[in-house]
Amino acid sequence: MPEEYLYHYLPNGIRLIFMPIKKFKTISMGLFLHQELTPEVAAANALLPAVLEQGSRLYPDYLTLQRELENLYGAELDTDIIKSGERHILAFTLEMAHNRYLGENDRLLRKGMSVLGSVVSDPLVIDGSFREDYVAQEKTQLIKDIKALLNDKAAYALERCLALMCAEERFGINKLGRVEDYRSIGADRLYSYYQDLFLHNPIDLYVIGDLEEEEVVSAAGDLFNFTHNVEGKALPETEIMQQVSEVKLSEEAMTVNQGKLVLGFRTYTGYQDELYCSLLVYNGVLGGFPHSKLFMKVREEAGLAYYINTRLERHKGLMVMTAGINYADYQKVRKIIDRQLEDMASGKISDVELDNTRRGLINQLRSQQDSPNQLIAVHLDGSVGGKTYTIEELSAGIDAVGREEVMAAAERVKLDTVYLLRPREGEMENNGCSL
Repeated sequence: MPEEYLYHYLPNGIRLIFMPIKKFKTISMGLFLHQELTPEVAAANALLPAVLEQGSRLYPDYLTLQRELENLYGAELDTDIIKSGERHILAFTLEMAHNRYLGENDRLLRKGMSVLGSVVSDPLVIDGSFREDYVAQEKTQLIKDIKALLNDKAAYALERCLALMCAEERFGINKLGRVEDYRSIGADRLYSYYQDLFLHNPIDLYVIGDLEEEEVVSAAGDLFNFTHNVEGKALPETEIMQQVSEVKLSEEAMTVNQGKLVLGFRTYTGYQDELYCSLLVYNGVLGGFPHSKLFMKVREEAGLAYYINTRLERHKGLMVMTAGINYADYQKVRKIIDRQLEDMASGKISDVELDNTRRGLINQLRSQQDSPNQLIAVHLDGSVGGKTYTIEELSAGIDAVGREEVMAAAERVKLDTVYLLRPREGEMENNGCSL
């Protein structure tokens, strides 16, 4: 990550974050619109980027847009919807070759920005509405994507656990929304929502490359000058202090070859917390690496898991543990898992585990410097979390974490939800196990 970012606010209130990095032979840019994650608008948020990518006023269909990208030496345009904590982010990114390596003049930057700006702020509108066929096509695809989650049982189990765990919270909403909500979204209604969203909500524009600050600011001001409320809409923070009154248990039967076990924990440690680096190390020692306790004890030594790991949702203060197991081994697996959690809390962590975890985390941080998209993602994470770390700050923080700091993070961790996806009755060799 660069040591500094150059910040500017365009006249219409859009925040420009420019990273002048010389080592990349590309120019990367991305526009990110921030919205609160709520069940009422989740489907519309997911649908908008997909519809906008289908065509704009200047490039009215997908083929015309792709031809223009080819004219930019094979530039790549992508859209997405990102769930980050309890925030929904509409993402539009464009990566293109740097004009310096093509014998082109500086106008290439403006051409690229023009394409991105056209897709985002100058959509194809007919009689005050998006094209009906574009909206219908993307609705059909997104509904298929939601239903297709069932085909990936590991991803399905993770989604179900988080939905149960956060059923009364915004975070429990699927990032693509609910199937039934798509049926009521017409092309005219979606366009009205688009107008309101791009007028009022916070927008970040990122540019990374070996460029001059003045040319970036000038081009961005000219090409992203659409009407936008300078003040911007204030979005609520992600709530992380939900208390656990009792552990929720859920078991679901499907036709599966192996059980999928997901444990959801509350860490009560957010992005800005003084124990944030300690939580990173805690997660790494427990299940974040091949040398971690869970992998070594459950999979390698006991041979009771096809896979097992932990990951953090850092903005929401959650940790999830996922494992592929034989259903009959559930109780044995839980016993070993519980022992590892106890060892973490009591500080039974070897110097080798600590050293390997700190080194692994720092290597992951350094590898992010090799990808423009990773650099943007890391800074965007900081924007959502309320604190932007540099590589040096995080590396120093991780390096300073010892046994006591890991124990302090472990003391906060509470099991909230246990979800087990198991084979149907008669489809397993031994079904004498239950939660």
